[in-house]
Amino acid sequence: MSDRRVGEIWYTAETKERLPILVKWLFTSERLSIQVHPDDANARARGMPSGKEECWYIVDAEPGALVGIGTKRRLSSAELYAASLSGEIEGLMDWKKVSAGDYFYIPAGTVHAIGAGIHLVEVQQYADITYRLYDYGRDRELHLDDGVVASTATPYTDIRSGHAETGTQLVDGPHFRLWLVSDINEVKVLRSSGNIWIIPLSGQVQTDGEVAAKGDCIVTSVLAKITFSSDAKALVAF
Repeated sequence: MSDRRVGEIWYTAETKERLPILVKWLFTSERLSIQVHPDDANARARGMPSGKEECWYIVDAEPGALVGIGTKRRLSSAELYAASLSGEIEGLMDWKKVSAGDYFYIPAGTVHAIGAGIHLVEVQQYADITYRLYDYGRDRELHLDDGVVASTATPYTDIRSGHAETGTQLVDGPHFRLWLVSDINEVKVLRSSGNIWIIPLSGQVQTDGEVAAKGDCIVTSVLAKITFSSDAKALVAF
């Protein structure tokens, strides 16, 4: 739609098989809600198959673009509920300026938000479960009771985050592994079977006759022949 202010592309299986990893490309021209995702135990207690942990790789960002991850100080459940209801949560979030190449791992329970002017790749557990805590006055449903229970409202300290360097492993489980590479051989540890997700960020990646470029995502066997162009850079997940 021409008036759509947030673009979101999901890469899902062409079959009924449920994949363990979901890849998204996100393009924001307005702020996304302040929200939280539950962990596996919390989600399963509510009849859902899994919780949701995710990570973000910033592909591009306008000057001054922000993400909010964690809160400036520890908030009790009562404080988080009240701040979400009043809107004070916006000022309690830890807002960080971002630029291309920044990377953040978002553990389940982390209160977070993505600001406007950001283009990013999100790799996550395959779960569509989000509790919205605050939405800047927009007329959408909030999920304060479930969201507060799922939240760990504390300052963000995850050591897996920072500026991503090519040829490095960004995530090592428990839900998925993720590398940023310019050649498939830079992925040091691959399983002997199963699927691999390849998300080109520049150049082209070819696998068994299929060619992918920026904006695409390939899901293929780890045994497939995979070739990167000389100018390629990609996220590789499994």
